[in-house]
Amino acid sequence: MRRIAAALAAMTVLAGCSAAGEPINLATVTSADRPQPVGVEVNPPPTSGTAQPTDCDPTSSLRPDGLPAAGQMPDGSTMREIQQRGRLIAGVDQNTYLFGFRDPTSNALEGFDIDRAREIAAAIFGDPKKVQFRVLTSAQRVPALESGEVDVVVRTMTATCERWEQINFSAIYYVAAQRLVVDRASEITSIDQLGGERVCAAKGSTSLNRLRELPSPPELVAVDNWTDCLVLMQQGQVEGVSTDDTILAGMVAQDPNLKMVGDPIGQEPYGIGIPKQNEDMVKFVNAVLEKSISSGGWTTSWQKWLAQAGGRATPPTLRYRD
Repeated sequence: MRRIAAALAAMTVLAGCSAAGEPINLATVTSADRPQPVGVEVNPPPTSGTAQPTDCDPTSSLRPDGLPAAGQMPDGSTMREIQQRGRLIAGVDQNTYLFGFRDPTSNALEGFDIDRAREIAAAIFGDPKKVQFRVLTSAQRVPALESGEVDVVVRTMTATCERWEQINFSAIYYVAAQRLVVDRASEITSIDQLGGERVCAAKGSTSLNRLRELPSPPELVAVDNWTDCLVLMQQGQVEGVSTDDTILAGMVAQDPNLKMVGDPIGQEPYGIGIPKQNEDMVKFVNAVLEKSISSGGWTTSWQKWLAQAGGRATPPTLRYRD
């Protein structure tokens, strides 16, 4: 009892030493870092590439030699193996509105790129639904093709000479241009005004490499998916997002507080990625693209998905190496 009484007395003395009504500061509170999506990297090291031949033309592919009837793929061909498996395995995106995204109502994958994958499945099986979608990040596209995890990658993938050394590409089925998105209230009108400021782009993208090469490069924030850039933009953690105008148009369509600004800083010719050893599949996919363009399938798909974003209504001319 004596000890309790002494402790109470000491507490009374301490309380009397502080100003009346002033709380005792028991801990120092510091500001917490704002939450970020998983996998964010600031100024990641550049990826080293192999030297490219000076005469490389990444927009030219292998000329098709006819389109076999659906369900009758040639013996020994890559397409016959896919037919016997019973499904095409396509690497796609689920986070890029208008090109490859998951419809919140049906939970189905939809978009311009998804249509291209379904056309390939229809050409092999006669059924556009016989496709298994494998969701990939930008950085996972080439490794998935090299390992044989997927038959094709249809994911806003720019054909480059460096990538041609690792995989094959179809003919170019769409040409985008790299631009910039900022907050609608921002006075920024050009990527040149963002030197030293934080700008977001996806890992493994050509957009990230092009930003590094600017005369006054921004501080790069690299993410796994383009939707992560949108989140960082909405939270005010980056000043802008720079990538293909088609992807940016999808962001603006989702968030009216954003706007696309500035002149293009480079073209992004999209090709369908195919494993290096499967040249017969390259020719087959090019035949599918030719049919899509001549039959109006490409235009119908563009009108459904990209007309609202102001994309290019005319399909690119398919170019071949021979």
